[in-house]
Amino acid sequence: MKLSALSGRAPQLPLTLALDNGQLLVIEQWLRVLPGQRYVGKAQWQGRSVLAKILLGSKTARQFQRELAGAQLLSEQHIDSAKLLDAQQQADGSAYLLFEFIDNAQSLAAAWQECAADLPLSEQQTAVLGRALSAIAQMHLRGLWQSDLHLDNVLQQGEQLYVVDGGGVQSEQAGQPLSSDKVISNLAVFFAQLPSAFDAHLEELLIHYLMANGEHALRLESLHKQILSIRQWRVKDYLKKAGRECSLFSANINPFGLRVVWRAALSELESLLAAPDAAIATGHIYKTGGAATVARVEQDQHQFVVKRYNIKNILHWCKRFWRPSRAWQSWREGHRLSVLGIATPQPLAVLENRWCGLRGSAWLISEYCGEQDIIDRLSNYQDDGVVPEAEIVALVELLNALIREKISHGDLKGHNILWHQQRCYLIDLDAMQQHHNMRSFTRAYLKDRNRLLRNWPQGSPLHTLLDQRLPQLPSSCPED
Repeated sequence: MKLSALSGRAPQLPLTLALDNGQLLVIEQWLRVLPGQRYVGKAQWQGRSVLAKILLGSKTARQFQRELAGAQLLSEQHIDSAKLLDAQQQADGSAYLLFEFIDNAQSLAAAWQECAADLPLSEQQTAVLGRALSAIAQMHLRGLWQSDLHLDNVLQQGEQLYVVDGGGVQSEQAGQPLSSDKVISNLAVFFAQLPSAFDAHLEELLIHYLMANGEHALRLESLHKQILSIRQWRVKDYLKKAGRECSLFSANINPFGLRVVWRAALSELESLLAAPDAAIATGHIYKTGGAATVARVEQDQHQFVVKRYNIKNILHWCKRFWRPSRAWQSWREGHRLSVLGIATPQPLAVLENRWCGLRGSAWLISEYCGEQDIIDRLSNYQDDGVVPEAEIVALVELLNALIREKISHGDLKGHNILWHQQRCYLIDLDAMQQHHNMRSFTRAYLKDRNRLLRNWPQGSPLHTLLDQRLPQLPSSCPED
């Protein structure tokens, strides 16, 4: 098969591709696919394992030159990276780049996932971020930066780090330290991808950067400002992706229905998506009737939570059909929390019944995160108030995260906070809101806090302890 004949999101493997020079490229595993544009995979070429990047479409020539220039910059400036073995633009308009395959390597993004749930800054988190910042500093010291800077672009093989993905590598003045403004803007891109809880630890984290590149005194105020701006953009961009077809989500939206699925879970959910009500009927029912039905279901040895938002009667339908469903609201807000690093069950799919665009029943499918809520978790401590510190810290951290992001829940009763993997997970998000100013958020947060405390009798030792420990805000705040 010619490279230009590649199509679809998952071409069948193994796949033999013929290059213009007569050589063969045998793809063994797809690592990243943008259909019709970019195919990245592990392959065999001339008897060795390689990382193959195949470029297609109208932007091929420009993308090829960027990838080639970036790889050359890394090599010329002696930044450890995968060696470029071959690269060619072909007569049919396709292009390819072949890199040595770095065996037994782990991306720092994978290493981060192993400790992302820790409280900031755990020892393991510090180690991962420190290694990343050291690699970034080495690039900046040699006048390079990576526009698409994230943890997936640094691989670790033992103690050796490799910078990969040259397509985003650019230079200001190759061989000369990057200017202070470029350093700050590039570091802001990196830090904006971390939960905002890490903003308080910037000075501590930057030590790892400055140990490798101490050319500039970094202005923390300017860095904070740029981090905030980029993080806001990232959230907006991610929420747009959560409503359309892209590499992260599979979306089918038309006047007679809506189906958006987190692509990583698509294969596991196919049978559930085809008949969600049948799965609910055979699952473990938590709640039924009224405005919502909730059940735990099992599909192919995986457990999920399915919530169906019901239409109770014609009057209820008249109030609901013209606006986004509560399932869609929960879907968006769940992804907002996820990208901000606030614990919530991963939203996996959302479905809506529609007729000529008018909305009816809707379903939200999420990962299963256990059944113990914070009320049940603290039930043994109501009378003495001697609560394990881990539970208090987790609850305080959840509320502090909501404060940092100006997010109100709208119904913060204890049943809507799950205790899972030593963290507090927020659920039932259809009334959640991110506020644009502190005044409106302060009012909403006060309601949330009071609603949470009402789960325990006023004057009880547990109520008194939580009232003392849960973060508070002034009753009135100026516009922010």
